[in-house]
Amino acid sequence: MSTDLDKLHAILQNATSEIEGAQNFHDLNNLKSHFIGKKSELNDFMKILGSLPPQEKPAFGKKINDVKVAIENLLQIAEVRINSSIYEQTLKSAMFDHSMPGRTFAKGSLHPITIIQQKIEDVLIDMGFQVTDGPDVEDEFHNFDALNTPKDHPARNLADTFYVENDVLLRTQTSTVQVRVMENYKPPIKIISPGRCYRNDKFDATHSPVFHQVEGLVVDEGISFRDLHDTINDFVKRMFGDDCRSRFRPHFFPFTEPSAEVDISCFACGGKGCPTCKNSGWIEIAGAGMVDPNVFDILGIDKEKYTGFAFGFGIDRMTMLILHVPDIRMLYDNLVVTE
Repeated sequence: MSTDLDKLHAILQNATSEIEGAQNFHDLNNLKSHFIGKKSELNDFMKILGSLPPQEKPAFGKKINDVKVAIENLLQIAEVRINSSIYEQTLKSAMFDHSMPGRTFAKGSLHPITIIQQKIEDVLIDMGFQVTDGPDVEDEFHNFDALNTPKDHPARNLADTFYVENDVLLRTQTSTVQVRVMENYKPPIKIISPGRCYRNDKFDATHSPVFHQVEGLVVDEGISFRDLHDTINDFVKRMFGDDCRSRFRPHFFPFTEPSAEVDISCFACGGKGCPTCKNSGWIEIAGAGMVDPNVFDILGIDKEKYTGFAFGFGIDRMTMLILHVPDIRMLYDNLVVTE
């Protein structure tokens, strides 16, 4: 009996030493199986317990149980110790090292269309224009009727215009903002209206169903075609440099009369001819003209007292020309385009 008690004491001492030295949960699980598992030496003592006289069983059984409980407590203490060690190591690895170099973050940038639009706005604001805005979703009156566009005009067809329902549509031009300004404000008027426009065009190298325009409008007493010419020429020189020239070619627009398309001397070759200007020396940048008196009649402006002019630039096209972008689809891809 005393020999068995000595063995129990030796098991506890051995367990204490090895469990206190365990460094991870793998070692701890092996020790748990070794000291109190089904095949452990301590479990073998249960067989000895069965062979003892009845009067000795309670005391010996208590000794076995005391050793088992002591080993279980040692295992729990070791588990807490290992968990704490893992937590401390995690904290140390996550600590911020002030001596380490900082992370480099890539800088964001404005979209090329936004860059050119802001440059156009800056030039025209400096020339005395005010920036105005209007809704992208319009009605036929503001998009067509008030701009002297006949009911049978091809631009009203579904093939050209995105209709939402009945006479509600996505605006095809920012001239709609000019209409709203003339509806609500008396002359003198000197505004520009940059923004998105929508037309039912196939998306290819030179066309997009969503594009950007900036329209200009001036209405006052005594406004002439010479004022339009001088305004465009002044804009061209401020935008592209003093050496850039402009020219007007006769054209037709429903809401201006007379109307013209505006070309500028190629800023890439100085008018000598190159791929940018298709070797012509000139680049088309705008449509312009004197406001048709019928538009004034529709909007209640005295056409005998006031005259005016309007012009419109394609911002996407100007962006492509200035930044040498060969395909308009590149402006809507996730690509970097720089000056």
